Amino acid sequence: MDKAKGRVKEAVGSLTGDENRKAEGRSDQRRGTGKEKKGALKDLLK
Repeated sequence: MDKAKGRVKEAVGSLTGDENRKAEGRSDQRRGTGKEKKGALKDLLK
């Protein structure tokens, strides 16, 4: 969910020229990727 939200924020930031919104979007995307990797690691360790 964070990755999708981040992509939307980044796109809105690009359209409006809002660098802070773009940065928030990239941050959300990284957070989403981290959560996915954490979940995959948990599954591997089960």
